[in-house]
Amino acid sequence: MNAIFSPGKLMLTSEYFAIDGALVLAVPTRLGQEFFFEEKNDEKSLIIWEAYHQNKLWLTAVIDYTNWQILETNIPSSAEFITRTLKNVQQLSSIKFKHNLTYHLRTNLQFPADYGLGSSSTLMTNLAEWAQIDPFYLNTISLGGSGYDIAVAKEKSAVLFQSKPEIRYDKVDFNPPFKNELIFIHLNQKQDSREGISFYKSKKKSPELVDEFSDITKKILLCSELESFSELMMIHERKIADFLEISTVKEKLFADCPSFVKSLGAWGGDFVMSAKFGSYKDYFWEKGFNTVFEWSDIINL
Repeated sequence: MNAIFSPGKLMLTSEYFAIDGALVLAVPTRLGQEFFFEEKNDEKSLIIWEAYHQNKLWLTAVIDYTNWQILETNIPSSAEFITRTLKNVQQLSSIKFKHNLTYHLRTNLQFPADYGLGSSSTLMTNLAEWAQIDPFYLNTISLGGSGYDIAVAKEKSAVLFQSKPEIRYDKVDFNPPFKNELIFIHLNQKQDSREGISFYKSKKKSPELVDEFSDITKKILLCSELESFSELMMIHERKIADFLEISTVKEKLFADCPSFVKSLGAWGGDFVMSAKFGSYKDYFWEKGFNTVFEWSDIINL
């Protein structure tokens, strides 16, 4: 079987405000999603879909793509999402699902699904590369969202991303001298980003506030010292907390932490970023957070 790979992502700045065009800094993760594909000229017009989570079979589906009927599956709701997405692929692609071939398609998500590193965006990017279509458009019609995660998966690089007035992004060299002082802690739960985005959209915001997050992102990209980086992260966190009128993750869970704690992506779950301090592992473990990564463990730059 032939294979395609897309990395996951961590969103370091402008969560929520990315939707309104704030500049985002995002980085690729070591782990991502693999996509394996094989085509058979058997005139059956079938898709045989297998999705693995960390090499363990999770979802199977057999789909007739002449009428987009699911013939067999073990998880109907997930198979329906895959079917809708593949139907979008058919509409956008000039080469896939056009004849009566059978397609054996297999995915393998390398990270736990509750990590929030981009199980959907890596799938969209892999499918788009395979079908030779625009991953941003496939993502828009299948899922929605700003698209920063697609940019990271497509470029396999750190990116500066902006969704408005139109999608534009640049690959950037984000290699801060203090990177080995940074740590990433998983909060033991996945946050529903759509729910968070709906809440954000319900609140009025000014273009000036969007611009403030873009300015912070530019400053963060240029940081050469951990102290100024930490300060900018705390300012960023406070601005979002004030806007959403909710407590920061540090106030909720880590009030006595001697370092900054910054939410990455939708607030309330997935990963947070902090910086090392004396016995930092013991500190987080004692609070029940056992998954603590260093930069080189999780980020692929």
